[in-house]
Amino acid sequence: MTGELLDRALIEEASKKSGLIWVEGPGVPARPLWHVWHEGAACVVGDGPGEQPLTGLTHGARAEVTVRSKDKGGRLVTWTAAVRALTSGSEEWTAAVDALKGKRLNAPDGEAMPERWARECRVVRLEPTGATGALPDGDLSAAPLPTPATTRTPMPAGLPRLLAKRRRRG
Repeated sequence: MTGELLDRALIEEASKKSGLIWVEGPGVPARPLWHVWHEGAACVVGDGPGEQPLTGLTHGARAEVTVRSKDKGGRLVTWTAAVRALTSGSEEWTAAVDALKGKRLNAPDGEAMPERWARECRVVRLEPTGATGALPDGDLSAAPLPTPATTRTPMPAGLPRLLAKRRRRG
């Protein structure tokens, strides 16, 4: 019993302090999700335009959640979660959204965000089942998931000559 209480306390404290959790759903590789710890569970919002994807997190499914250290970024604990979708407009949904909206960075619609979430998104609770997994020995590094996003574009053809001219003048 003491071990279960310690595991529960570790899950809660680590999840409260970390801004990201890594969630692996059935048939879906682990991916980072921002969340908020609310009333004993990690709550996430997504699947709408401009929000994080919640692929594989269906009501009644299980998910593996890995919590990282906010300071060092290393794994602290891995736990099994029961996935529960919240009904839009319910008291529980409203309480979770109130907690989530304070943590949402760069929202395009500000105060209208909860109404958009109600129309276009899903709010999901990841409730710990009590089972914590042993941390793996390896680093578990993997190739990033495919995405249309890009961070680099080809260098303009004239840029090297322009930079060379500036060095010669200086």
